[in-house]
Parts: sequence; C-alpha cells; structure tokens
Amino acid sequence: MKSVAITLALLLASASAVVTTVPGLAQDMSNGADNFYKGTSVDVEKVSFKNKLGMKVVGNLFVPKTLDRSRTSPAIVVGHPMGAVKEQSANLYATKLAEQGFITLSFDLSFWGESEGQPRNTVSPDIYVDDFSAAVDFLSTRPFVNRESIGVLGICGSGSFVLSAAQIDPRMKAIATVSMYDMGAANRDGLRKGVSLEQRREILRAAAEQRFAEFTGSAPKYTSGTVHELAANSTPIEREFYDFYRTPRGEFTPAGQSPLLTTHPTLSSNVAFMNFYPFAHIETISPRPVLFIAGEKAHSIEFSEDAYKRAAQPKELVIVPGAGHVDLYDRVNLIPFDKLTEFFRGNLS
Repeated sequence: MKSVAITLALLLASASAVVTTVPGLAQDMSNGADNFYKGTSVDVEKVSFKNKLGMKVVGNLFVPKTLDRSRTSPAIVVGHPMGAVKEQSANLYATKLAEQGFITLSFDLSFWGESEGQPRNTVSPDIYVDDFSAAVDFLSTRPFVNRESIGVLGICGSGSFVLSAAQIDPRMKAIATVSMYDMGAANRDGLRKGVSLEQRREILRAAAEQRFAEFTGSAPKYTSGTVHELAANSTPIEREFYDFYRTPRGEFTPAGQSPLLTTHPTLSSNVAFMNFYPFAHIETISPRPVLFIAGEKAHSIEFSEDAYKRAAQPKELVIVPGAGHVDLYDRVNLIPFDKLTEFFRGNLS
C-alpha cells in the first residue's frame, strides 16, 4: 500500500531515488504478527483465470481438508493491499477463514505479482475491479462452491475495489473491508484533505509529461509507495509501512521482480486513481450487507467512516481498539477473525 501518497514530493519521485533496505533492522512482531502463516487443516492450490480483457489472473485456492466436496459450500474472495501481492496479508486472511470452513480465494491484482499485465505496476482501477468479478466467475465454476453464496473481502486499497465491484456485480452477496483506503480520495485529496488543488494539478502535469516520455521511448518511472530507508525525520506512517514491507515481517518479492519496485506504481498511470470514485453509488449495494473494519489509531480510518456513513443498511462499522492501519494486515491477536467469520457465516447461506 502506498503509505504517503498524500505528499507531492513522493508522488513525483522516480525509482532512481529509491535506496536499498537497511539490513538487519528488527521488525515489530508484537500482537501475533504472522503474515506468512500456513494452516495445517487447509489444502492450497495455485489457480489462474481470465478477466474480461483476457488477462491471466493468478491466485491461491484454499479449501478446508474436511470439506464435503459432494455438496456446495460458501466461498470468499480476498484482495490484497494496494501495491502488495497475495502473499502479503491476503493469504493470511484466506487461510484463517478457510480454517473456519469457507472456501477462499486470494489473488494478485492485474499488473502485480504473478498476474499478467504490462507495464508492471500499472494502475488501472477498472481492471482491478473486474478482477474481483473474474474471481467470482472462477469460483462459480468449482463444483463444490455454492454460486449463490460468494462473499468478498478487500484489505486496504482492495477495500475500495470490492465496494466498487459490488455496486455492479450482484453475485457478491456479502462485502467486507479491512483497513480500507479509498484510493480515489487518497490520491485526489490526500489524508485529511492534505493535497491542494494546485498540488493535484502539478501531479497531473508530471504524470502527463512522463506518459509522453514513455510513449517516445523512455523507461517507466515509479512513484509513492513504501520508503526503502528510514531517517530521523521519517513520519509515523512511513515507519508503519516500512516495518511491514521492508522487513522479514511482511517483505515478499515475486520471482523475477525487483524488490525496489514493491509497492511502487508507475508514475504515468497512478493518476488514474484521481478519476476513481468507489463510494459514488455505495448505497446501491443494499440490501446486501457491508462490514467495515478499521483500527482505532489507523491513519486511514476516515475512509471506513466515510463509506459507512454513505452506505445503506444493513451495514456495520467495527473499530478495533488500539490498532493502526498496518496492524490489521497480519497481527492475528488484533484482527477480528471471529467477527469476519460471524459476518460471512450469517450472510452466506
């Protein structure tokens, strides 16, 4: 997830400004941080399917070992934080929910991880949104999945993608978000409206110039994302994301990709988020239920609160005491898995 998209300096940064991770930095493993948790009672299968553009989306299908495959059961699609991959947070949630009896599917958004899409790290909200519907398509072809009982769960940026997807895909019967980021508002306005209109115009100007440069043969540049080095003046948000993405706690780089590009979208495409309004018709998701989960101390809590205010019933906002934004990526002692289980079990027949 792009930790400081709100600042103009980072939005204009290029990959050439990225430095290597500080070696040996101890990560914070408190509150049961366990991003790479593996469940012994769950079978995991690498799968792939096509989105509406024919791009291959790669995911992991989690099936409880005790599942009766002669009958159909509920399933849940799980989306990873923006800029991350399925191995970061999404697999953990998928495993934990599979342990509760659900069939679950985590996947890499197009242009990220093992999924197709060039240039890598391209921002394309409409394709991201369709990836979730494509995941529902795939699950609907599994003979042991109940097509009428498929839910979706989006973590961080994927929270805004599942909300957008659910507005046009009624097959998504129950929708949950955790540490949700409205990727549109975060880029247009920043956290707490911290980006001015003039700053926004400068970002658009720089992106347009970079787009032309790439059209005429220049290499892509990358923007925002998680810093690769901490300094005395690093912000709390920078430190929060660094502790997950740049230490063994959550660091993961897919084969054949550079760790220098992890979480960094392309500069020329990132402005696509400014035209992304995932809450525009959020009330039309009703009467399907929506659950919003956010940390009490999360810098992103404003997005969950805004979405909850706009959504129609049935809806619920759960605030996790003492938790920050990234805490809910992997700290199993803070993540309310019981609440998620109750929500999906109660709303997926």
